[in-house]
Amino acid sequence: MDSDLTALTATQLAEVIDSGTCSAREAVQAFLDRIDAVDRDGPALNAMLEVNPTVMEIACQRDGSSARGDERGPLHGVPIVLKANIDTGDAMATSAGSLALANHRAVRDAPLVARLRAAGAILLGKTNLSEWANFRSTQSISGWSSIGGQTRNPYVRDRSPSGSSSGSAVAVAARLAPLSVGTETDGSIVSPAGACGVVGIKPTVGAIDREGIVPIAASTDTAGPFANNVSDAVLLLDALSGTSTAPSRSSLKGARVGVLRHGARSHAGVAAALGEAVDALSGLGAHVVEGLFLDLPDAIYDAEYQLLLHEFKDGLNRYLAGHDTGLRDLASLIAYNEAHADVVMPLFGQEHFEAAQATEGLDCPAYRTAVAQSVDAMREAVDCMFRKSDLRALIAATNGPAWKIGESERGHISSSSIAAVSGYPSIAVPWAWVDGLPVAVSFIGLPHSEAHLVGVAMALEEARGTFPAPEYSLRD
Repeated sequence: MDSDLTALTATQLAEVIDSGTCSAREAVQAFLDRIDAVDRDGPALNAMLEVNPTVMEIACQRDGSSARGDERGPLHGVPIVLKANIDTGDAMATSAGSLALANHRAVRDAPLVARLRAAGAILLGKTNLSEWANFRSTQSISGWSSIGGQTRNPYVRDRSPSGSSSGSAVAVAARLAPLSVGTETDGSIVSPAGACGVVGIKPTVGAIDREGIVPIAASTDTAGPFANNVSDAVLLLDALSGTSTAPSRSSLKGARVGVLRHGARSHAGVAAALGEAVDALSGLGAHVVEGLFLDLPDAIYDAEYQLLLHEFKDGLNRYLAGHDTGLRDLASLIAYNEAHADVVMPLFGQEHFEAAQATEGLDCPAYRTAVAQSVDAMREAVDCMFRKSDLRALIAATNGPAWKIGESERGHISSSSIAAVSGYPSIAVPWAWVDGLPVAVSFIGLPHSEAHLVGVAMALEEARGTFPAPEYSLRD
C-alpha cells in the first residue's frame, strides 16, 4: 500500500481499511510519522498536545476484529484527534490546555467519545487549544495554552489559527489526522475552520451530548467535527450524534438562501469572495435573497457575555465537583493561576474568570435578563428572518484573513454569533483566497436543519473544486 495514507479522505481511508488494502496499524503509523515530521519537526505547527500511548494497541484490536469478521462501524480503524477539553477514560489528560489540569485524567469517556469508539474510530491523540477554550482573559491569544504553547496556522505560520479549537482545525488541515473533534461556544469551530481552510460543523446545541466536556456555557456549548470535505464532516457528525444526517442533495433550484453581507463589507477582498460564493449559488439554481440585515441591539452582545459569565461559573463548579482534579471550584482555579502566574499567565491574565466568580448564580435576576436579551432575542430575530423570507439557509462570510499571532483579535470579521447565541447550526466551508490566506463562508439554519445546510454546502464545495493545501510558509 502507498505509504501516503495521510493524503486520503476519511471516507477513502475507511474503505481501504475495510477492504484489507491496508491495516489500521499501517494507517496509525502513517499519521504518527506525519505528526513527527510536520507538527513536532519541520513546520512545527504545535497542534498536538499528546499522542495516545495505547494507540497501537487499539489499532491491533481493530485489525483483530477485522480478521475475525466482526461487525464494523463506519469509522473502523480511522484515526481521530480530540480537543483536550473532552474527557477520555484512558491515559490521556483532559487539561483544557491549562497547567492546573495537566494531570487530570477522566474516569470515563464523554458520551461522544464512547460513540466514536463504538463506531470503530481510533483515538490518536489530543489537540492544543486556546487555554480554557478562550475564556480566561480579555487579552487571550488564540491557539496558546500554558501546556502546549502556540499553535500555528499551516498556511502562513506567523498567522493565527484562530480558536479556540485551534489544534483540531490545524491537525486536519495539515493531515495529522483525517478527522478531528472541536468544541464551540461562539466561533470556536467555524472560526478556526475558516482560518485553516477546512470544513467545520457547529451543530444545533444539544444534538451532541455535552456531558464530559469542560464547560463554558450550557446555552451555547457544543462539540462538532472538522474535516477536509463536507462528506467526511458529516460522517463524523453522525458518529458523534448517533443519528443520520441524510444530506439533502436535491437540486438547489428554487432554494431560497438569504445573504448577510454586512460583516464582510469591512474588507474588500472578503466582500468580493462572499459575492462570488453567492453568484455560484445562484448559478446552481438557488434563489438568492438580498437586502437582509439582522437588526440587533448592541445590548445583545453584552447580554451574551453576562450569560457566559453566569453559566461558566455554574458549569465549571459542577464539572470540578464531579472530577478528581485537585481543584474544588472556580475560586480555587483562580487561586492556582495566581500562585503560578509566571508559567500560567506570562502573556495575559484571567479577567473572565474573575468576572465570572463575581456572579451570583443562575437564580439571580441578572442571569434571567441575560438569557432573555441574548438567546431569546437572537432566536426571535433569526426565526423572523427565516419566516418572512421563506429561507432554507443564510450565507455569510465566516472570517477574514488570519491576523498575525499576538496582534489584537478584536474587530476581525466573524458571523459566528448568529448561530452561537441562538444555538442553531452552522457550517463553515473554505471558499477563497484573500491576501494569500483562506476565507470561508458559513451557512446558518434553523434548529436541526443540518441536512439542508449540508446539501447546500456540498453543492458549493463541488462548484469550488479542490481547495489548495497548506504550504507552511513564513512571512516577514
